[in-house]
Amino acid sequence: MVSRRRARVHDEPAYVLHQHDWSESSLILEVFSRHHGRVVLVGKGVKRPTSQFRSVLLPLQPLRLDWSGDGEVHTLKAAHYAGGHVMPAGDALLAGYYLNELLLRLTARDDPHPALFDHYAAAVRALAQGEDTALALRRFELLLLRTLGWLPDLTQEGLRLLPLEADAGYRLAAEAGLQPAAVDDAAALSGRQWRALAAALASDDPWAALAAEAPTLVGTALRAGLAALLHYHSGVRAFRTGELMRTVRRLAAAPSPVALPDPPS
Repeated sequence: MVSRRRARVHDEPAYVLHQHDWSESSLILEVFSRHHGRVVLVGKGVKRPTSQFRSVLLPLQPLRLDWSGDGEVHTLKAAHYAGGHVMPAGDALLAGYYLNELLLRLTARDDPHPALFDHYAAAVRALAQGEDTALALRRFELLLLRTLGWLPDLTQEGLRLLPLEADAGYRLAAEAGLQPAAVDDAAALSGRQWRALAAALASDDPWAALAAEAPTLVGTALRAGLAALLHYHSGVRAFRTGELMRTVRRLAAAPSPVALPDPPS
């Protein structure tokens, strides 16, 4: 009988995107790796109090993983914290979970995108270091859509294929690309702004180049257009983590209840 050789991956850069229980002591892990894309691992015994993996297999932490197996689900063999930054906290933590949901909904398993992995790592690092949350999210959304081939040409109209006029307004439509709009349209950017984003995306280091476009990235107009694209291609009307982020912000902005005096003794 000829035995089938089991593939072994060693020291692979990766992040945990999601995990759920498999048994009383084991977990199923969805991880995003640099050279193998999104893969599913079973971590046997990792929930035991004596497991060395308990404090390592956390989301939004850079890891180095070993696994084996040639099926759809592989077996985790080793996991090490790669260092570099601490886990994001507060709003940044929720933003990081949103990045994870985007990858889970929009990427296919076993489809490697090394450049997208690097952009994700940069986004998580930016969140951990306290960068403006909106700036980090918009940069990653743009790069995710471009990597997956779903970002339209940002230098021309989507239907008529005409070059953008610098001072004219354009809005991003999910099925038709950039469409003419009034400059004062809340969901529109000028042709000059769209072309600047296109130039940044085409640069050798798009993550860094997009930082120079911060005023455009943190505005509501770009957020609306990118949200439409992301919802269209993911097939969902709302992302769970996005809804959670908005709920937390509403609660934080709500006035505190008036403190009542203590009853008389």
